[in-house]
Amino acid sequence: MLVREYCNMNVICCDPDAGTAAVASLMRRHHVGDVVVVLHNDEGMRIPAGMITDRDILLETTALDIETKLFTAGDLMTVPVVTVFEDMDILDALRIMRHSKIRRLPIVTRAGALFGIISADDIINLLANELSLMAAVLVEQTAKERHLRK
Repeated sequence: MLVREYCNMNVICCDPDAGTAAVASLMRRHHVGDVVVVLHNDEGMRIPAGMITDRDILLETTALDIETKLFTAGDLMTVPVVTVFEDMDILDALRIMRHSKIRRLPIVTRAGALFGIISADDIINLLANELSLMAAVLVEQTAKERHLRK
């Protein structure tokens, strides 16, 4: 299973100079807790430069009683951003998330352009669905055998 098959391709992004209020507004409008901070290369590709989460904004400004207007996404983003290639196996991506202690992982093409994003929640949903299918096989197999061996 490759990450490109299960990632969300509708990635909410901002430029490094976006103000924290604008970033928080994006999060609220799109019901997400993270925004990928991107740079644009000469070909117009979005290149991930960092990640900013609602928690970053809260802990680095509000919790310290510092005016959020003083900061941009570039000031608060987590760098370097950990990414994986779109053709990576989902279990390898999960290992990287665990090793890096992150819950969200931007997916990039081999050229480095942003392709999508996958979260721990996405992977949990995927695994839950797979386990549900396996449980159904076990139940159905037992029922079939019971029917055949009356």
